[in-house]
Amino acid sequence: MDIATSLAIVTLAALVHASFQLSVSVLTLLSGHSIGAKRSHARTLRLTSSFVFGAGVMTLLLLSFISLVLLTIFGQDAPQLIWAIACGLLIGVGIAVWFFYYRREKGTSLWIPRSFARHLSERSKATKSAAESFSLGLTSVISELLFIAAPLIISGLVIIQLPGIWLLVGIAVYTVISLITLFSIWVLISSGHRLSEIQKWRETNKHFLQFAAGGALTVLGFFVYVCKIIADVAGVA
Repeated sequence: MDIATSLAIVTLAALVHASFQLSVSVLTLLSGHSIGAKRSHARTLRLTSSFVFGAGVMTLLLLSFISLVLLTIFGQDAPQLIWAIACGLLIGVGIAVWFFYYRREKGTSLWIPRSFARHLSERSKATKSAAESFSLGLTSVISELLFIAAPLIISGLVIIQLPGIWLLVGIAVYTVISLITLFSIWVLISSGHRLSEIQKWRETNKHFLQFAAGGALTVLGFFVYVCKIIADVAGVA
């Protein structure tokens, strides 16, 4: 697998990561509570900036840790069985996203238990400092590990194959692209857009985002299977 193909896989995996909505929901909650408490725009901006930074740091740490574990266990080229399992995981998670990601009710309620959703809402309401907001950003990424684990694992498998500096480039590409949605919401909030408009757009387009995320995971699973497993078998033959 050449460098261009590897980075394309990492990019698509990161875009799937960016399409998931738990961190976005917590960010909008944090912003709403801050605005509702009549905090200054500058303070709201500090809180949201720290949240996005925290989400980015946790994504970077998770991908780096997964890559290190894979590299330690398998070296630079994992067995085809591991690739096959990772591809199956991508397809399985893609199907799960189609059926389970959003609750069957109005609004943008996600798959997480209601008790945990209330906990995140209370945490976002109680957040008053940049440090607490940073911590909330870390927590939001970990909370969605059930779904983002698949793109993180396949990205880790691809990244450990990259030579030299390209390994770091792969990690950076994934981290930056995975934050596109959060950064877009941050830009909208910082430029004065109303949260009601943002939430309305999310609710209107939630089924498209759900279908796109599930479809992208499924396509990615088949694409990696063809590029890595079938291509290697054909090369040996």
